[in-house]
Amino acid sequence: MTERLYYHDSFLREFDAQVIACEPEGDRWKIELDRTAFYPTSGGQPHDTGKLGDAMVLEVADAEGEKVVHYASAAIAPGPVRGQIDWTRRLDHMQQHTGQHLLSAAFIELFQFPTVSFHLGAESSTIDLEATSLSATQLEEAEKRTNQIILEDRLVTVRFGTAEELAEAGIRKKVEREGILRAIEVEGFDRQPCGGTHLARTGQAGMLLLRKFERRRESWRVEFVCGFRAVAAARSDYATLGAVAEQLSCGLPDVPIVVKKTAEERRAQHAAMKRLEDRLAEHEALALIAASKSNAPDGTLTIIAAIDDASAAYLALVTAKVTAQVKAVVVLASRSTGHVVFGQSKGGTRDMGSLLRSVLGEFGGKGGGARDFAQGSLPETSRIDPFLGRVRAALA
Repeated sequence: MTERLYYHDSFLREFDAQVIACEPEGDRWKIELDRTAFYPTSGGQPHDTGKLGDAMVLEVADAEGEKVVHYASAAIAPGPVRGQIDWTRRLDHMQQHTGQHLLSAAFIELFQFPTVSFHLGAESSTIDLEATSLSATQLEEAEKRTNQIILEDRLVTVRFGTAEELAEAGIRKKVEREGILRAIEVEGFDRQPCGGTHLARTGQAGMLLLRKFERRRESWRVEFVCGFRAVAAARSDYATLGAVAEQLSCGLPDVPIVVKKTAEERRAQHAAMKRLEDRLAEHEALALIAASKSNAPDGTLTIIAAIDDASAAYLALVTAKVTAQVKAVVVLASRSTGHVVFGQSKGGTRDMGSLLRSVLGEFGGKGGGARDFAQGSLPETSRIDPFLGRVRAALA
C-alpha cells in the first residue's frame, strides 16, 4: 500500500520517499515508492509528471493492493529518493478539477442536473449531464453562478469519513465503497467524494469559461476551461475575432452582422453561378452536338472532346445534357484538372464503366462507374490528347 501524500496536501511540490521496487517494463522503468505526491490517472483526471531523482516520471497509475506505480525514464536504485512534481501541470489540473466540482454543483443547485461523467483533456474539459434538455440560457446561468462562487474565494477543504458519515454531512454523490473515504468540500456550496487534487480556495480557479455543449445520447456534454486555460482561450478567441474583423473591415461588435450578410451574398452568388453554369452547359452541349456527325447505322453520335477549365461536375453536367437530347456516346476531359467523364444515352450498347477503367488503366489513372456513366482522372493533364486518341481507337 502506498501512502498518498496528495490526499492531504495537493500543494506539495517536493517530497522524500523510499524506492521499494524498480523493474524494467519496455523502454521505461516501473517504480514503486512507500509514499508519493504523484497523482495517478483516475476519476477523469490525468496523472502527474515530474522527476524522481534525475529520472523523468512519464506516467503514474494505480495498481493492485492500493499501490501507486511510477513509470520513469531511468532506473532508480532501492533506497531514498526525492520527488518533484511538475507544478505547472499540477496547478492546471487542480484548476480544471476544482472548476468541474463548482460547475457540477451549480447545475445541481439551479436545475437539478447531475453530472454522470467528467474528463480532463489536454486543452479543455467536459462533463456529461443527465438532462432531457439543455439551453444556452441555462448554460449561461450555470457559468455565472460558478464564477460567482470563484470570486467569493470560498475555502476548499478535504474531509474523511465513512459513506454513512459523508451522507449525513450532505454529500452530493452517493458512494458504494466501504471504509474511510475522501471528500472535497467547498464552503457552504458543495460536498463531493473525490480522490483528486484540488485548490485550497475557489479564487485560485481564476474563472470558468463554457465553450460549447452538445447532445450525447441520453446526456448533454458541456465543454469548459478554467484558470490559465480560460485566459488563453479568451485571448485566442479575441485574436481570432480581431482577425476576422480586420478582414471584413468592420468593428468587433459588427462581425456577426457582417458575416451573416456576407454568407447571404455568397449563397445568392453561388445560386446565380449555378444557373449560369447550367446555361453554359446547355450551350456547350448544343455546340458539341452540332459539331458531331454519325456514321453509326442507328444514328448514335460519338462525341470526344477536351474542355478547358472544367470541373468534374461540369463535365458530368454537359454529358447529361448531351445524352438527354440525342442518342450519343460521350467522352469529355478537362485540360485543367485531368478529370474524364464517359457517358451514353439510355439504352446504349456499350459498357462505359468497363471502357473507362480499361483505357484509364493504360495511362495510370483511376476511376469507375456504371454501364451508362463513369468518371475518373488522369495523373498527368499533359496526356489528355493521347488519352482521347486511345478512346477514339477503342470506340472505332
